[in-house]
Amino acid sequence: MANTTFSGPVRSENGFEQITKNTSTGAITTDAVYNATIRGGVQTLTGAGAVDLTNLVTELTTTGADALTLADGTTSGQVKIVNMIVDGGNGSLTPTTFAIGTNITFDAVAESATLVWNSTIGWVATSVQGATIA
Repeated sequence: MANTTFSGPVRSENGFEQITKNTSTGAITTDAVYNATIRGGVQTLTGAGAVDLTNLVTELTTTGADALTLADGTTSGQVKIVNMIVDGGNGSLTPTTFAIGTNITFDAVAESATLVWNSTIGWVATSVQGATIA
C-alpha cells in the first residue's frame, strides 16, 4: 500500500497497529499497538552491547560487568525504557549524550530507567527505579 496522508482525524474502534513486512519472506511483525494502552517492541539484550533505538523497551540480562551503550536519539520526545530482568553482574549503560551524568548502573533485578531524548541536551532520565546515575 502506498503512503496516505489525512487532513482530519483518523479514528478506529479497535486501535491501530504499526507493522513491518519482511521484503524477502512477507512475514509481518507488529512493532507497536495503539489502543487503550501503547505497547512498543522489546529488545532482549544479553551481556554487553548496544541498547537499540528501534524498540521502546530493552530487557537486560547481565553476564558479568557488562558495558552497554545508547546512541543519540532520532527525534526529541523519543522514549527508551531499560529494565534489568536477570542479574549476572552489573550493567553500566553509557549514553552518547547524557543530560545529567555519565552512566546508569543496573545491579539488581527489577531496576529500571526511563529516558527521553531531547535534541538540545541529550537523554534525560525521567524515572529511575533502583539503578544508580553517576
